[in-house]
Amino acid sequence: MESHKLDAIDCRILEVLQRDGRISNVDLAAEIQLSAPQCFRRVRALEERGVIQGYRAQVRPEALGLSVTAFVSLSIAASAPPKLALLEQQLRDLPEVLELHRVSGGSDYLAKVVAQDLRALGSLLTERLLQIEGVGDVQSAIALNTLKATAALPVPR
Repeated sequence: MESHKLDAIDCRILEVLQRDGRISNVDLAAEIQLSAPQCFRRVRALEERGVIQGYRAQVRPEALGLSVTAFVSLSIAASAPPKLALLEQQLRDLPEVLELHRVSGGSDYLAKVVAQDLRALGSLLTERLLQIEGVGDVQSAIALNTLKATAALPVPR
C-alpha cells in the first residue's frame, strides 16, 4: 500500500488507532470529525486494503518475567544457503524471537529477543540458536535500558 493513496482522513484515523487501538468507533469518529458510519466504512476499507493488519494488546515484558532484551546478530555458515528457508523458519518459530530481519553488513540476520534473565539468554544463544543448522556465528548486545519502544509508524501528513 503506497502512502500517496491515503488521504488526510485516512492518515488521521491511522494516527489515532496506533495511539489507541481500543477506541470506540463513536469516539474515533468524534476525534477525526466524521460521522460514525463514515468512520466505520473508512476503518473497514483500511483493514480490507491491508493498511491495518490487525489489533493486539501490548504486554509489558516484565509482567511475564522477561527482564532481558537483547539484539542478536547471526551469521550463516558458508554451506547454509541451500537451506535458508528452513533456517529462517526455525528462527521465526522461537517464541523468544520478537523480530527477525535479514540485514546487510557484517552479519546476515538481526533478531530482537527476550529472556527471563542472563542465564536464560545464554541458554537461548548456545543451546538453541547455535544448534540451528546453518547458523555459523552469534553475537549479542544486551539492552541496558529501553529509551523508546513503539510499534506506531510515522503517518505522512
